[in-house]
Amino acid sequence: MDRYAYKIKQLLLILLILISPAFLQASEHYMFRLYLSDKGGEQSHGLVDVDAPLYKPYIQQLEQQHKACSITQSRWFNTVVLSVSDSSVVEAFKAHSFVDSVQWVWKGDTSLNLKKRVKQEHMYPVDTPLKLKHGYATDQIKMHRGDRLHAAGYQGDGLRIAVIDAGFKNVDQIGAFDSLRLEGTRNFVTPARSVFEEDDHGTKVLSCMAANIEGVMLGTAPNAKYWLLKSEDTRSEYPVEEDYWVAAVEFADSVGVDVISSSLGYFEFDNEQLEYPKTALNGNTTLISRAATMASQRGILLFSSAGNEGNGSWRQITFPADAAQIVTVGAVTSSKKHSIFSSVGFTADQRVKPDVVAMGTSCCIINAEGEVSYADGTSFSTPILAGLAVCLWQALPHLSNIEMIALIQGMGNQYKKPDHELGYGIPDVYKAYRKNRKKAALHIN
Repeated sequence: MDRYAYKIKQLLLILLILISPAFLQASEHYMFRLYLSDKGGEQSHGLVDVDAPLYKPYIQQLEQQHKACSITQSRWFNTVVLSVSDSSVVEAFKAHSFVDSVQWVWKGDTSLNLKKRVKQEHMYPVDTPLKLKHGYATDQIKMHRGDRLHAAGYQGDGLRIAVIDAGFKNVDQIGAFDSLRLEGTRNFVTPARSVFEEDDHGTKVLSCMAANIEGVMLGTAPNAKYWLLKSEDTRSEYPVEEDYWVAAVEFADSVGVDVISSSLGYFEFDNEQLEYPKTALNGNTTLISRAATMASQRGILLFSSAGNEGNGSWRQITFPADAAQIVTVGAVTSSKKHSIFSSVGFTADQRVKPDVVAMGTSCCIINAEGEVSYADGTSFSTPILAGLAVCLWQALPHLSNIEMIALIQGMGNQYKKPDHELGYGIPDVYKAYRKNRKKAALHIN
């Protein structure tokens, strides 16, 4: 064997070692969420400002002493997620006086059989534009009489929407978004990568609100301003995604958004030890649900998808759809019947969820190729309604976010008899506007 062939054989042997299960096992990493007892310095005692940043010396000590890397943080909950290569470090974390508790939230296992989310989607060929202004989105907007609200001059002008999702592939290249009033983007999972590079779920979600091709598709809030935030890690399903979502919500609050539309929900993880029981659907157990309520308490009108587990073994809404003081959106068909996949309520403490519903079967969306297609899911009923609520809030700026929630519920077609499938029913946003426009005029004047 000549020396060149020998070197090639050596290289091949090294490659085999690198991709062997033993090596992969050795390269595993873990992430832990640490709840800190205080924010250090002057805030070590007494009242703590929830908006104050975490105490840097604490983080530096944890990173240096335990060879850890900070992944994400939450000001509101005083938590930090640290990545380490040795899971036995947990007890060492707990030994610090400023660490209240530690929770395992992620494991990097490259041999893991990742769970896939089934996306029901049907392509719709667009040969010629429709005559109707809203194009193929007409039915999903008219169901709430949103077309009348648009005609009255309300299309979301002046309000900021944060869309929290898995990625917005090609949004920066698709003609339907040429008029998008984009204020900025942020990737909380892989900060070095653009939100436009991977996953098109957010592209479809965004199109329900922001698409603007007259006669083909008009979204429900085409004139609003948008922040596009990625918090979902599609490579696996672990509780760390709650931390990414919380970071996205805190960021949205910091840049002054009015409305958040989130088509993400959690209940099942790649490791069953980390899953929550149904009794946790009380709005107070999971980090993500508590963060949703806190966002509402800070004046943000937050819309969350109910989930697509209606015909699965879980059946019920997912987290954070159980949160209080937010709008949880289920799905109906074009004939206003419950979509079989739409997750049902009530919450564990018997609150009405979903709050309301919108069209979620065969919704008009724009995909990553810039084509019009139909898709099913509460992922799409949520932004459809969120966008219309933005237009309604534009018309009724005197209302608080909590008053807006009550108005949306009150305009549901089964407000007097809510049930576990449709909640308060299908809201009529134009009726809500007509009933309150005089008050809005008095407020403006």
